[in-house]
Amino acid sequence: MRLSSFVVASAPTSTFRASAFFAPAAAASFTPTFTSSLVSTVVVGSNLNPVLRGLRPRFVLPKLSRGVSSWTSPMASTTTSVSEPVPPTGATEKNVEILGSVRQQLANLMKESLRATVPELSEEEPVVSACNNAKHGDYQCNNAMGIFSKIKGKSTTYKNPNSIGQAIAKNIPESTFVEKTSIAGPGFVNIVLRTDWIENRIYQMLVNGVGTWAPVLPVTKAVVDFSSPNIAKEMHVGHLRSTIIGDSLARMLEFCHVDVLRRNHVGDWGTQFGMLIEYLFEQFPNWEDIGDQAIGDLQAFYKAAKLKFDDDADFKAKAQQAVVSLQGGDEQYRAAWQKICDISRREFDQVYKRLRVTLEEKGESFYNPYIPDVVQQLREKNLIEESEGAQVIKVDGFEIPLIVIKRDGGFNYATTDLTAFWYRKNVEKAEWIIYVTDVGQAQHFDMVFKALKLAGWIPEEGQLPKAKHIGFGLVLGADGKRFRTRSSEVVRLVDLLDEAKNRSKDELVNRGKDKEWSAEELEAASEALGYGAVKYADLKNNRLTNYTFDFEQMLDVRGNTAVYLLYTHARICSILRNSKKDIEELKKSNSLALTHPSERQLGLHLVRFAEVVEDSVTNFLPNALCEYLYSLAGMYTEFYTNCKVIESEEETSRLLLCEATVVVMRACFSLLGITPLYRL
Repeated sequence: MRLSSFVVASAPTSTFRASAFFAPAAAASFTPTFTSSLVSTVVVGSNLNPVLRGLRPRFVLPKLSRGVSSWTSPMASTTTSVSEPVPPTGATEKNVEILGSVRQQLANLMKESLRATVPELSEEEPVVSACNNAKHGDYQCNNAMGIFSKIKGKSTTYKNPNSIGQAIAKNIPESTFVEKTSIAGPGFVNIVLRTDWIENRIYQMLVNGVGTWAPVLPVTKAVVDFSSPNIAKEMHVGHLRSTIIGDSLARMLEFCHVDVLRRNHVGDWGTQFGMLIEYLFEQFPNWEDIGDQAIGDLQAFYKAAKLKFDDDADFKAKAQQAVVSLQGGDEQYRAAWQKICDISRREFDQVYKRLRVTLEEKGESFYNPYIPDVVQQLREKNLIEESEGAQVIKVDGFEIPLIVIKRDGGFNYATTDLTAFWYRKNVEKAEWIIYVTDVGQAQHFDMVFKALKLAGWIPEEGQLPKAKHIGFGLVLGADGKRFRTRSSEVVRLVDLLDEAKNRSKDELVNRGKDKEWSAEELEAASEALGYGAVKYADLKNNRLTNYTFDFEQMLDVRGNTAVYLLYTHARICSILRNSKKDIEELKKSNSLALTHPSERQLGLHLVRFAEVVEDSVTNFLPNALCEYLYSLAGMYTEFYTNCKVIESEEETSRLLLCEATVVVMRACFSLLGITPLYRL
């Protein structure tokens, strides 16, 4: 199920265990391996990536916009804080022109070349990707083979794909950012960017903020429906992925200047409430005087009510009648229902505060008043018919129909989801409506979406609004089975998060940080490390796969973990502080120069940030951003190993490159919902 109108945001508390926390010197010599497999190809205007169609090549930021701000952290070299949240990344106080990602700019350039090369193929869209091998170039245009297959045998001067590639390279218009091109194999056009252009792009980001690197998306307003626990039931590890993945996707959309409605579609309506209310009345006739103590542990209360519901026929009948009274608006029943909901919300709030997740609740009960009208509209479209006493919609590809009204006249999940979509489309005016749930609900949403298309509420592919189910796999234990405690009970999410934080705190105390830091600083660092570790361990995996929950692995300082990344960030901040230089003053020098190969490699990776965010958000895969961040940390380590920073001839330039790295790292942390660590 999925929650009504309360907003939560607060500080997390985390834990971790790491066997070897690195000191700056040790860390400098550690160079992890990394790959660039995250870089994907963009086909502008193509069906291969329809979400990118209609991209505007230019966009001017308004004075203030939601999302990841243009915060460039002038305090990176001077802050005394151990850990603090990243301000929203996306807002800027200046009207700054956004040109889109580097890849998008190259695609626009290659589009002009293709028009000149094969004017008869006016619909041919450029296929641009980053080069897998840096020896070949920075980017590659891969259209030649496809074009040759289309014109082969026709009247043409091109003899093979290589000759087409040669023509594409020749027809590239002059630009400020392409230094040279070369042709490889069957017409692959390799492109090398001008180093001074990369330098200037990084410098402009430092001056105007990382928000100017935000990708431009063909959408202005979106609903992200995520977390969505059930009232009267404990949030457990099964809700972890929906909450973490949904929050990250919402953050990425906000960074791209999309107005995001974060919806918690809680299960706060239905037959189970008749059971709970009747049990409350029976066990505690004076429940209004006793207050919360009447219910006590909500989980135990639910189990006791369910046991009686299953075993006592008279009680079951009373519970069913209680549902009628509740839905009929009886004040006493509504008050009891509200009490149960409020207790659950306080439980949920504990999780959201730890994860620093903000949601607005609009649960099943919110949409209940709109259901009759929506059902009537579906009737008028002749979509609803009777089947074995139920009212259903038949959809293609399924033997069973989508039940809209049950035999007893009640509504179900499908009815609520159809109504929620109608509301989000017509009242909230959302253009993208994204549902983040486990893959087990894929069939349900497939049927709902097909019914919405039959109603004409979801248009043809490529048009707005669009609905998308974002499925994810299971969280497994070390035994490869669904993650549970030894007693086979599902793990409570609050307990899981608190253990992560406490493990982190224990390790920090073992390293003597309790003597160096205040109690507040120790707590903040424990939360940043522990909660960040849990989030990153989830997000770095492809959401469609199952993953094994392992504290030892996720809290290790070595390898692709949040702990390693947070310590890398803290180490760069330490380098900036130790320089004793005012970074804001250094920015005025405009003296960023990428002269060493390690500097250029790092700079090129930095400017690819926008396209990685674009891939992550349009494919709904946060793991691509995690891979980018891990690669960034590795490239920085290589740069720092090869290039002296403090007291070098290139000190100013290299300090600015360090600053650019932490700015982008913090933007990544913000998009992943992770709080940075500033001191070791």
